Amino acid sequence: MADVNRGNRPLSPHLSIYRPQLTSATSIFARITGVALLGAAVLVVWWFLAAAAGPEYFDLVNGLMTSILGDLVMFAALWAVCYHFLSGLRHLYWDTGHGLEIETAEKLAKGVVVGSFVLTIIIALIV
Repeated sequence: MADVNRGNRPLSPHLSIYRPQLTSATSIFARITGVALLGAAVLVVWWFLAAAAGPEYFDLVNGLMTSILGDLVMFAALWAVCYHFLSGLRHLYWDTGHGLEIETAEKLAKGVVVGSFVLTIIIALIV
């Protein structure tokens, strides 16, 4: 049977009244970085396959991977690894039933963001 009140009902939560929180944004970014890491993994596999294909093809792919653009992509992938890792630790902590209070969840979200940048810089300087 058709719903006659379909056009009169409010949508909930509606984007015009919903204010995104830092915790929801960091959760969305965890998913985005997971997908981006798949792309970075494909690039690394391409590099390894080029090494197996022969020196001419490897020189081409290695030139792309070690260019400034390649370095930027790999640096962004390093940040994505750090972010995704710290976000995963936060979710594991939440799975224990801890840190679910609003103030604590906000602090953990800020810690994931700041920690990912700090960890990325430290790793990049060491390597």
